[in-house]
Amino acid sequence: MTTVREINDPAEFEAISADWHRLLAQTPGATYFQSPEWLAGYWQHFGGRQKLRLLVVEDDGRITGILPLVVRSSRRLATNVRVLTYPLDDWGSYFGPIGPDPAATLAAGLDHVRNTPRDWQVMELAWVDALGADDGRTADALEGVGLETTCETRQTTALVELQQYDGWQQYWASRQSRWRNNVRRSEKKLAAQGKLTHLRYRPEGGPDTDPRYDLYEACEEIASKSWQADSTTGTTLVHDEVREFFRESHAIAARSGGLDLNLLLLDGKPVAFNYAYHHRGHVFGLRTGYDASAASDGAGSVLQARMIEDSFERGDHTYDLGPGYLDCKRYWLTAARPSFRYTHFPAGVPIAHLMRLKRNLSRWWRGGREVPVTGK
Repeated sequence: MTTVREINDPAEFEAISADWHRLLAQTPGATYFQSPEWLAGYWQHFGGRQKLRLLVVEDDGRITGILPLVVRSSRRLATNVRVLTYPLDDWGSYFGPIGPDPAATLAAGLDHVRNTPRDWQVMELAWVDALGADDGRTADALEGVGLETTCETRQTTALVELQQYDGWQQYWASRQSRWRNNVRRSEKKLAAQGKLTHLRYRPEGGPDTDPRYDLYEACEEIASKSWQADSTTGTTLVHDEVREFFRESHAIAARSGGLDLNLLLLDGKPVAFNYAYHHRGHVFGLRTGYDASAASDGAGSVLQARMIEDSFERGDHTYDLGPGYLDCKRYWLTAARPSFRYTHFPAGVPIAHLMRLKRNLSRWWRGGREVPVTGK
């Protein structure tokens, strides 16, 4: 018998942690953002403005799936709208149910949502990798429980799919020759100034793991000397609104085995960084930067090349460069894959009706259409 219980307090994560990790290891396309450690750390900083609705699916008392959802207030049509959605909040590229059968987990969770008091006005399941790991399961699950949705492309992510190549040399040979020559020239130019070293810190995890804040602070120092210091997005390593979140998340990632920190050193001095998370061969490049004084020498590109080469040696299968800015990522990516947003507008909710009308009008004006994405 399938049952669903709801967790609203992250303090209860510890009780299901072993099952959560067991299921995460079986989840298609799983990322670090689906781990209990990431969600707990995120919630500590940003949970005050949201309600947690983490749904635990059980079959005959055994946990078979987990569906993390939140209700957050979102500004739409000049008013605040309560939206039921995933907790990713644009930190990563993709998100979805946790477990070996995402469709069954999603269907059971959505059935639970339908049969409990509605504390939301619109449902938006965003960041769905419908053409990749999700393989249309979300669309099938929504249809199966009778929830009418619209489906739209949300954003496009740059991926380096390492498993498609027989090692670094084959991948590197597939890049534009002009770009390869540029990177080689940059490396020679830097090497002429001193010894170049790529340092990668990817600890296995454990309660006694050293977070190596000295390395993290090196990333912060480089960020303060790069474009990130003047960024107005509010999401860079040195931005006041998220600086403490990044620092505390760093220790959590190190102790949970999800940290992947890369530095390019010139005579021992850091000149470029790539700060990432990883999970079972999936690497997500969270932030990257380089010392502005070394920018003309291509330090960022040299570090990127060395990081990808090292990922091949480690057996990683995917390096997610993140959504957006595809033009500057085009030399590295092997695929540009969209994520999708499935939206359900409940009948009898005026703001939901207005949002759907506005979205339809916008789509008509652009000459677009809803995107049917199914796994069949």
